[in-house]
Amino acid sequence: MAAKIIAFEGIDGSGKGTQSRILVDALREAGKRVALLSFPRYSDTRFGAAIGDFLNGRFGDLETVSPYLVSVLYAGDRFESKALLEESVANNDILVLDRYTASSIAHQGAKVDAAERGEIISWIEDIEHGVFGLPKADLTVLLEVSIETSQKLIRKKAPRDYTDEEADLQESNVPYMTGVRDCYLELAKRDDWRTVNCEDGSELKSMEAVAAEVLAAVKDTTDRA
Repeated sequence: MAAKIIAFEGIDGSGKGTQSRILVDALREAGKRVALLSFPRYSDTRFGAAIGDFLNGRFGDLETVSPYLVSVLYAGDRFESKALLEESVANNDILVLDRYTASSIAHQGAKVDAAERGEIISWIEDIEHGVFGLPKADLTVLLEVSIETSQKLIRKKAPRDYTDEEADLQESNVPYMTGVRDCYLELAKRDDWRTVNCEDGSELKSMEAVAAEVLAAVKDTTDRA
């Protein structure tokens, strides 16, 4: 049986990488065969390297580069990884993804007005799943944090392999990140994602508390297999 695909989404600093690893460890302890992939794959694909260039401002600022063209870079990174995706699905019970196709939809959808948003969403979904034939996620978990918390956590990030800056082109633009967060919330409602609020009031929940909510959502999905 093909693996269930669990995708983590959320604005930068929401803890996708951390919660992905915690989930993988928990599922493996439960006896599941689990693989983990993170996107973009900056150091492993041609398109991933180009995404790094984009995030470092090589092609211009956020307003200069068409969101349609940027979405092709991200889709291309996943297309270059298609064989690895399919191998991971074939040889495991669960595939955990730290960002997936919905990241492009939220980030690029935030760059257009509401009237055009439906058009770019449909375009990205068709490119990723229709033209490139990438598998769809069985469950998407949105890690929800405020913009203020996101900015604080971005500043605490360890060095990344694609940038020497504390925050990349997207992370440093607060109005843009606010739009991305709004898009994520719209997508979560539209597509019936599982949203995990990582804050309790103004306080950030512990990693363990968030992980417990994530695991419950994942078990609910995998138990229905």
